[in-house]
This record gives sequence, C-alpha cells and structure tokens, in this order.
Amino acid sequence: MLLLLPMLLLLAAGTARAQGTDTLRKIKETGTINLGHRESSVPFSYYDARHQVVGYSHDLMLKVLDAVKAELGLPALTIKLVPVTAQNRIPLVQNGAVDLECGSTSHTIERARQVAFSVSIFVVGTRLMTGRHSGIRDFNDLQGRKVVITAGTTSDRLLRTFNERNGDRFTIVTAKDHGESFRLLEMGQVDAFMLDDALLYGERAKAQKPENWVVVGTPMSSEVYGCMLRREDTELKQIVDRALTRLMTTGEALRIHTKWFQRPITPKGLNLNWPPSDDLLELYRVPTDKPRG
Repeated sequence: MLLLLPMLLLLAAGTARAQGTDTLRKIKETGTINLGHRESSVPFSYYDARHQVVGYSHDLMLKVLDAVKAELGLPALTIKLVPVTAQNRIPLVQNGAVDLECGSTSHTIERARQVAFSVSIFVVGTRLMTGRHSGIRDFNDLQGRKVVITAGTTSDRLLRTFNERNGDRFTIVTAKDHGESFRLLEMGQVDAFMLDDALLYGERAKAQKPENWVVVGTPMSSEVYGCMLRREDTELKQIVDRALTRLMTTGEALRIHTKWFQRPITPKGLNLNWPPSDDLLELYRVPTDKPRG
C-alpha cells in the first residue's frame, strides 16, 4: 500500500498536467476560447444597449486574448462568449464550459480551493447602497430594516454571518443578480443593498435618478477580483498572468480604468467619478495573485 501511494500521486499529477495542456491544445486546434462574462456587473462586465458585452474586465480580457493568440501562433482567435451568474460561474469553469471567466469574481481562499485565479485586476470593499434620506449610514443602522444581497456573492456570506452574530436584527432578502437587487431597492421593497462598492456605483449609474442613492458604511471586507481558470490550467494561467502584468505595469490598465470609472459610460452616459484607490495603484505597480478573504 505504501509503495502504491507515490505511484497514485504521480499519476494524479500527470493527469492534472495533461488536462491543463488539453485546454491549450483545444484552443489551438479549434481556434476558439470560451470566455465567461457577467450580464449586469457594471462597469466590469455587462451588456450595453445593443446587447454587446462591455466593461473594464472585458476590455482587459480582449487584450489578454490577443496575447493568447500570439503565444499559440494563431492567425485568429474566435471568442465564444458564455454568460455566467454568481451562482454558476465556478461550476461552469470546473466542468469545461468556460475556459476563462473575467467579470467581478472575488479571489478568496475558499474559492481558490475550487478554481485557479489570475493576478488580481481590481480591489474593492463591501459596503451598502441606500436612499439618500434613509438614515442608514453604516451596518449598525440596519436594525429592523430589510437588506438585499445577490445570491452567491461574498456579501451574501458576510451579511448573514454579521446578522447572526448580532442577534438577527434585520431581514435579508436574496435576489438572483445585481440588477434585480437594485430594482428591489428602487421599488422600496428593501432599505439597503449590500455589495462590492465598485458594483454599487455601477448599479447607481443605471438608476432612474442616481442622485437619490448613496454608497455608505465602513467596508465589511477588502477583496480583490481575479479571472478564473481551472486549477490544472497552469500554462494558460502563465500566459494570462504575463499579459495582465504587462497591462498593469505599462499603464495600459490604468488607461482602461479611466475609461470605465472616470468618463461617461453606457447605457446612460453617467460618470462614476471614481479615481483609482491607493490599493489599486499599488496592485498595478506590483501585480499579485494572492487572495483576500
């Protein structure tokens, strides 16, 4: 039995390497990559008025896929766009339906046990959006209120834990995606919406009256976004990481950030007016694939 164990470990390692190589081989042989994207994660990855995928993360990925095409010596690379949700994005990467997912996925220690992540592409904090005159300014003001979260997000887990530790003082409502969460807030069915601050500003940009909504609260967590791959796809990860690192350290990622966070964006031409944080500028200076949370 003891002699058999090393052989099994070597076999497992060899299988993982072969699977990782198979993804690149499949991309090269078919000239196609399956790219996972979000449908309503403004301004990272979402549909514009023409139902085209746009956003900060998507722009970064288009640059990365140019590098994949060059590395594999492909004359062209077909991008098959696969919409994903917060609930199904990890399973779709694991089962091979998506080769690379890049939207607004937080890289946490727990998720890193299930999938691999590229170097991080953004830094966020989890906060609240509420009506300007709601009286809610932080998480401790939620007593007796209703708060919506998007199912499958890190905010889902964080808020439930916070509420349990404080005696279930408020009601948590779950929505299927960020757009539905914000609609519940706009319609007055909930008092606040918890999510990553960048995404909250994105939802605010889609509002009928953006000036009615404010993002408040001390961040409950600081998180980083990364692009997901299968754990065994080490060679593809190396290509993606090299391309992202080049974009960050040359200033190209900062220019893409300016486009989506400091200029008018589709669909309503609103400007998020959100300059890069010191944490994000440090990430651009020294890219890393370390998780947070």
